[in-house]
Amino acid sequence: MKEYLVFRLYGPMASWGVPAVGGDRATAIAPTRSALLGLLGAALGITRDNAAKLEALQQSVSFGVKQCVPSSILRDYHTAQVPSEKRGVTHLTRKSELSETKQNTVLSSRDYRCDGIWIVAVWLTPISTITLSAVKQALEKPVFTLSLGRKSCPIALPLSPRLLESETLQQALDTDFPDVISEQSDKYWFRSNGLVTYFWEGSATEIDNELTHSFQPWDEPVHRGRWQFKQRTMHQLTVKEAK
Repeated sequence: MKEYLVFRLYGPMASWGVPAVGGDRATAIAPTRSALLGLLGAALGITRDNAAKLEALQQSVSFGVKQCVPSSILRDYHTAQVPSEKRGVTHLTRKSELSETKQNTVLSSRDYRCDGIWIVAVWLTPISTITLSAVKQALEKPVFTLSLGRKSCPIALPLSPRLLESETLQQALDTDFPDVISEQSDKYWFRSNGLVTYFWEGSATEIDNELTHSFQPWDEPVHRGRWQFKQRTMHQLTVKEAK
């Protein structure tokens, strides 16, 4: 038996950042490792400039994700104004940036996942410096506002974190949560063909199935100041959801 912390993510919009090329800002279909680390860090009150605590958190936890619905894609044509770089000048706030006379317009296309539901399971590594109970308390009463990848993507339901012991990761991810919509509503909108997708790190046999395949996303943080990431191995399995 292994101890897991399980919680649910749902919102009208989410954006799980992947490597960006030019002005395109694509999104993964499920929460990336970097996004989940950011979520836990915000809940625990770890600031972005506290590299030591962020690295300790990164080395302490592993994740598994169950995508309950496929969600839909939305693309936003985005414009933003930023000042030209000046030697010796650092803008710490948006107000400070806008105080500059000369502004440059940056154009980008940003993708979002709409009406997605994800179950997240967290477990500790052998070198963990935190406890799952502390993370659970932080998710119930977060220090900073939590979001689904971007600040413009608020969480629409309580995370309802719970600690449990399970023989397998799949059993933990199959934990039941209250329905997002009522029994009288059309649930087809939230469930497409009864298929669910599992994503997890670690051993490919953690969820043993011949249809499992592995890939290497670029979502393991290396240096937040320079916005650098490295690849890691991730596993994915799509199956008919057991009733």
